[in-house]
Amino acid sequence: MSYAIIRNAKYKRENLMAVYRHDERKNKHYSNKDIDRTKSHLNYSLKDPEFNYVKEFDKILKKYDLKGQIKTVSNVACEYMITSDNDFFKRIGKEETKRYFATAYKFVCEYKDLGEKYILSAKVHYDEKSSHMHLLFLPVVHTVDKKGNPIDKLACSEFWKAKDSYRQLQNAFFEYMVSNGFDLQRGLPKEETDRVHYTLKEYKNITNYEQTKEKLQNMKLELPNVPDIADININRLSKKRDEKILEEIIKPKDDLINELYQDKLILQQELLRKSKMFEKAEKYQKERDNIIADNENLHNQVKQIKNEYKQKEFDIEWKYKSKIKGLEKENHRLNKIIDKFYETIDKFIHWICKRFDMGAEDKLIRGFQEETNTFLDAEKQVKHEEREREYEFEM
Repeated sequence: MSYAIIRNAKYKRENLMAVYRHDERKNKHYSNKDIDRTKSHLNYSLKDPEFNYVKEFDKILKKYDLKGQIKTVSNVACEYMITSDNDFFKRIGKEETKRYFATAYKFVCEYKDLGEKYILSAKVHYDEKSSHMHLLFLPVVHTVDKKGNPIDKLACSEFWKAKDSYRQLQNAFFEYMVSNGFDLQRGLPKEETDRVHYTLKEYKNITNYEQTKEKLQNMKLELPNVPDIADININRLSKKRDEKILEEIIKPKDDLINELYQDKLILQQELLRKSKMFEKAEKYQKERDNIIADNENLHNQVKQIKNEYKQKEFDIEWKYKSKIKGLEKENHRLNKIIDKFYETIDKFIHWICKRFDMGAEDKLIRGFQEETNTFLDAEKQVKHEEREREYEFEM
């Protein structure tokens, strides 16, 4: 099953222009090879800034008279990166993907009672490998001043004051998206796994993998031909001149070359170590993908079994309901026959008494019952026979 993903980054005022150029695709060239500029026209905004992010920040700060001390080192804005995996977006389709980001946007407006007015920009990107939304906002807290008057305060540290702030954010986002009909799961928090989760791409960015790999492939341990000091014919030189050349020219260069050679050997070892580390990272990434695929298959199998069970349960229930309905219908018909039989017997007795002038009907019935030990009432007859069997059993 796919995950509900929301990540947070904090920015100082000096960072906002660079964030603006990236999110709004204002750069002409990008170091990120995942960006496909031919698809940038598919990107869209859920909230467009009127100006660049720096001017937009200043405008909001002034418009809503935000309190709080803002220093050069202060974090003044936060950015959520909201996404899931490619399989999830392919599965739900284009319209549901748009609803996913619209629902996430609404979540941010409501979370900690932030309000839409403090969202600076919300941009959905379709021109990278995974669809995602960059949502930049001002971390504003609603509090009171010393006199008890309500104020809005720009304070990143207070907005994320709780030690488990990010865990609360992840839980709230997951519950909100699921409650709005998205079939997602909550990943285990890092407090429980005790692991820092990096993607392979993040590892490469952290360690400058591509450049390192290229250097390693192109490295050649070749040094210029340098004459050894011992090969120089000292006798050809005067003693003073020879000592000067040895000490000031030849020996320093020879030492420098040897030092560079050692540095190059160390660099080669470091690059080889990094290459092995990334081979392990790629192996881990493949294993992780396989596990996710296996989990997805198991989930589909369980779902199929549940559907088959429900179908069988429905078939059995329908079968017995039909059988019960047939028995009820048959029982109703038998009851009608019995009632009609009683009615016919009554008419027959009445006819016999009248026809043969036999007196009262009750007297005829009693005589029949006494002589034959049989009741005309079938229910009484059944009870009578049961009592006789019980009496015989006790004897």
